[in-house]
Amino acid sequence: MINVIGLGYIGLPTALMMASHGVEVVGTDYNKELVATLNAGHTTFKEEGLDELFHAAVSAGIKFTTEYQHTDTYIVSVPTPYDKFSKKVDACYVVAAVREVMRVCPKGATVVVESTVSPGTMDKYVRPVIEAEGFKIGEDIHLVHAPERIIPGNMVYELLHNNRTIGADSREVGERVKQYYASFCQGDIVVTDIRTAEMTKVVENTFRAVNIAFANELARICRHDNMDVYEIIKICNMHPRVNILQPGPGVGGHCISVDPWFLVGDYPQLAKVIDESMKTNDSQPTFVLNRIHEIMKENGITDNRRVGLYGLTYKENVDDFRESPTLQLLEAQERHLARPLKCYDPFLEDHKIAENQYANFDAFLKDIDMVVIMVKHDHIKQNWDKLRGKVILDCFNICPLEKTYHI
Repeated sequence: MINVIGLGYIGLPTALMMASHGVEVVGTDYNKELVATLNAGHTTFKEEGLDELFHAAVSAGIKFTTEYQHTDTYIVSVPTPYDKFSKKVDACYVVAAVREVMRVCPKGATVVVESTVSPGTMDKYVRPVIEAEGFKIGEDIHLVHAPERIIPGNMVYELLHNNRTIGADSREVGERVKQYYASFCQGDIVVTDIRTAEMTKVVENTFRAVNIAFANELARICRHDNMDVYEIIKICNMHPRVNILQPGPGVGGHCISVDPWFLVGDYPQLAKVIDESMKTNDSQPTFVLNRIHEIMKENGITDNRRVGLYGLTYKENVDDFRESPTLQLLEAQERHLARPLKCYDPFLEDHKIAENQYANFDAFLKDIDMVVIMVKHDHIKQNWDKLRGKVILDCFNICPLEKTYHI
């Protein structure tokens, strides 16, 4: 039986996927309300295919509890934020979870950490916790790192099809854990050492962050000299060895906006390109805020209460708002002591996360003269006619209406 620790955006789908493919699973989370919701037969966030997966797992016998289980295999999937001053990974949630596991696990158990961590985190933080409890790693406890590799909005598909990495101290243990993931994963599963597994996951997200920063920086250069960044990127991408991403209002979520900082924190004298790229992405919401101000002046809009932000989630067609660029923009605006801009998100109509947030799209539009498209939900693409007559700042170059502004 596998005890999955942490039933959030990664732990819950992983637990459900394993259970629905014949693995005996108990999911554990300290959040009593979350566990009660799951036991009442409801999922805790919106995701395509998640409800169907949930019902399949329940039918297969998955259990949810706040208690850690006495079993031979644990999967730890808890948040790993970073310290905003040092930029180093904050492993406190992983450490706390592993410490609780040590209190109930038998000798010979395997602890799999799925949480994304910086290279060396398992050595610096996790091994000492296990050894402090009197266990000998490699004999009494087997330690594995199997970083998650899925994205909100496409979780179920990616769990099934993405390649996976298993990092273990011994090949034998790695191969044994690989079989659990092979119960559902149709992609390649590579077994390697723990530090390599740690590094590959962080590097994957860092690669994406650096490329996004390049696109955002191009947008700023082109804005400065009145050039069309989208036309330039389109032409450049016709080259067989060029694939520039599209600029946007910022970077959110709990991967690309967080994980690259781990390398900056651990290697401050070496990770120079990464550091500058992350600073570029982090400052992009402020760049958009300045662009809003320019467009307001150009159109004679003097009251920022007549400006609305469309989209509060960190990406399209999900209800996940962690590290959302819109929330970053609102925070930057608050530092200037201005009244918060109005905002709306179709995926958060029943969940208020910001001041001046509307629960109705039509009411939102009625109260504004200018709309800023911060998230490219399918919803907005189906409602272009309702935006006619508004001043529009499109942060993604998706709006077909004439006289639309861009970043």
